[in-house]
Amino acid sequence: MAFLNALDTVGSALTAERFRTNIITQNIANQLTVGANGEDPYRRKQVIFQTRPQTFSEALDSVSGGGVRVTRVVESQEDFKPVYDPTHPEADEDGYVYYPNVNNTEEQLDLMEATRVYEANISALSVVKAMASKALEIGR
Repeated sequence: MAFLNALDTVGSALTAERFRTNIITQNIANQLTVGANGEDPYRRKQVIFQTRPQTFSEALDSVSGGGVRVTRVVESQEDFKPVYDPTHPEADEDGYVYYPNVNNTEEQLDLMEATRVYEANISALSVVKAMASKALEIGR
């Protein structure tokens, strides 16, 4: 069932990219969230992908396809962005407010990349569907 393996592979990529898009939009939404009551502000999150493991026997038996999976979400350890604003309610004793380590331009580029990868996988899914449809037509 090679078609099912292809669907499984494309499906895993679509799921992973959708999750990545959710994390990116979470970063964008929290780019101005400062820490309250002395807490750290929001930290940028990044998604780590990994190839789904497939043993040699699984590949021979066509039990499952390859694909990708999200292994973890890590928080960026970059420094927060200090902004001098002594009138801000969350300013420290020196008058600085610390904003998240989220770079909007970088997030927008990551979002565009995730969107393009998602679209490429949708195209691959369309090809697999067309192949399956043609295979069914041959049997008629």
